Amino acid sequence: MTGVVQSSRVTDGVLTINKEVGWTSHDVVAKIRHTLGGIKVGHAGTLDPAATGVLPVLVGRGTRIAEYLVEWDKEYRAVVRLGETTDTQDATGTILARQVTDGVTPAAIHEAVGRFRGVIGQLPPMYSAVKVGGVPLYKSARAGKTVAREPRMVVIHALDVLGLNGRDVTLHVVCSKGTYIRTLCADLGAALGVGGHLLSLERRRVGPLRLDQALTVNEVASRLALGCLAEDLWSLDQALERLPAVKVGGSAADRVRHGAPVPVSQVLPLEVPVGEELQPGGPVRVHDAAGRLLAIGRYGGTGGTSLAIEKVLVDQEE
Repeated sequence: MTGVVQSSRVTDGVLTINKEVGWTSHDVVAKIRHTLGGIKVGHAGTLDPAATGVLPVLVGRGTRIAEYLVEWDKEYRAVVRLGETTDTQDATGTILARQVTDGVTPAAIHEAVGRFRGVIGQLPPMYSAVKVGGVPLYKSARAGKTVAREPRMVVIHALDVLGLNGRDVTLHVVCSKGTYIRTLCADLGAALGVGGHLLSLERRRVGPLRLDQALTVNEVASRLALGCLAEDLWSLDQALERLPAVKVGGSAADRVRHGAPVPVSQVLPLEVPVGEELQPGGPVRVHDAAGRLLAIGRYGGTGGTSLAIEKVLVDQEE
């Protein structure tokens, strides 16, 4: 696997987990934490229990970079069931209405799908963790309340019909962070005039992490027992490869290890990914002269004159 840590020791990094149906994201984290002997473990990008597929699991210092990884785009395979509207917008909810779908043609489905490409507004579903007035929407929903909420803008980079099977439509979706696939399915059903909900969901990619690289929870335990789990662990530098990189040396590197800002005059732009820019105030990876990742900073983040350090990723004495 390209760009992963080649060692028998599991320390800091990101594991690509294939979450199985019925598991919560918290279940996965708890099981892997136990498997790894209590090391700090977290995740980036929650998957509902009924969904399957890629869940980035953060190990050790990997937990420090969660806020940067949730910015990644995501790729899904979703099945929409037309003609049934549920209170949760997915198959776990109660059916609120049924409508005949005989009049919905393939041409109409393709035309409706086309309306949801690009920048769209989504109304956060009532059964979600979005807070309104400090209260998660799902708590209000469970209390039988419907709360007024504002649409949120998301980006649907790609949306294509993969298959039609009666009233079920299989979709390929590539989208920005914050996109609710179940809301997309419900909105598609509404656009067709018959309603709809998310029947099943598989997340196939999160940023650079792909399903064909992913391990199940049981496979994590097996590979750890064989002493080869570290081969599946992405380093923090690899996981953050979409961020531009800068280099500091000498006393400036010592300042970075202690979280102190460094004058821009002592910072050397090192690498800018294709299609990205080194923008003032933007997040960057900070390397020392030997190429080791030290921290995440904001380039020119203090009045444009310094590299401000946000996350130190090494110990001070390292």
